[in-house]
Amino acid sequence: MRVGILTGGGDCPGLNAVLRGFVLRHSQRGHETLGFEGGWKGVLENRARPLTTEDVADLWNVGGTVLGTSRTNPYKVDGGVAKLRATWEACGLGALVAIGGEDTLGVATKLADEGFAVVGVPKTIDNDLSGTDYTFGFDTAINIAAEAIDRLHTTARSHGRVLVCEVMGRHAGWIGAYAGLAGGAHVTLLPEFEIDVEALCRVVAERRKSAAGYSIVVVSEGAILPAAKGAGVATVAEGTDAFGHVRLGGIAQRLAERIEQATGVETRAVVLGHIQRGGAPSAYDRVLATRFGVRAADLVHERRFGVMVALKGTAITEVPLSEATGTLKTVPAAFYEMVQGVSG
Repeated sequence: MRVGILTGGGDCPGLNAVLRGFVLRHSQRGHETLGFEGGWKGVLENRARPLTTEDVADLWNVGGTVLGTSRTNPYKVDGGVAKLRATWEACGLGALVAIGGEDTLGVATKLADEGFAVVGVPKTIDNDLSGTDYTFGFDTAINIAAEAIDRLHTTARSHGRVLVCEVMGRHAGWIGAYAGLAGGAHVTLLPEFEIDVEALCRVVAERRKSAAGYSIVVVSEGAILPAAKGAGVATVAEGTDAFGHVRLGGIAQRLAERIEQATGVETRAVVLGHIQRGGAPSAYDRVLATRFGVRAADLVHERRFGVMVALKGTAITEVPLSEATGTLKTVPAAFYEMVQGVSG
């Protein structure tokens, strides 16, 4: 069976490990793999190349994606589904494996509903896909963020400053929650819970009086400022992408300005940005991504389509694509209260 595979949305540590796991397993059964370049855009334009065992053999620890990616939405392109079907027939595909997050797998869900033989693999450093306990890339991201926060402590302590560290997280604050907890942040602010600027400033003021004299604040890029000047989420550009998302950024700087104005304490903003999702995947993500790729190949072999590979406990299983993309997995209040409760 000839099977297509693509990587869509933002790049993520572990994507190449999934490709490797899939191709090696699929090839063992004598089947072919076609890699579509640039996510769904590559399928629309029929840009594909064979992926052999030699092509993927050394990809277990390589960051990014050798297939490239995009945020193309076929359902926003005139005749998009017809173009996908034409590529499918021209390439003689028996199935397609889509590796991506909420948006990429949202497209896969719609295609499955229209009769396409699709298998999904969950990819997002935000860890916000329902149906799976963890997504690969998340572990790498929180380790990078936690290490950065560790380093911020030393300079903040030396200067008696407040440092506001902005991490990724559009609608779900899992990176902020885990990185803030692991990095000993004094305040952690997430998209799920509106920011209480007055309470934040009280923490900063109290810590200023303490022996430590400094504060570390971790904030997700999608955190919401309360109704006041500059309310809502912070953005760096007008307009939206093909999936209706604004380009987030700048919440740390806006918070830093408010904190310094209210408390008089020197406050700086630090934005980790793409550092969180660049570079080699952690050992955990290499293993998880490989297991996901292998399971996707098994599902194709078993002709079980319209599903997404998932991690449940320590077992690799699968769930319906509709379950995986129906709702986002967000940080519950109880977990957030725990994080705040153990902040310094």
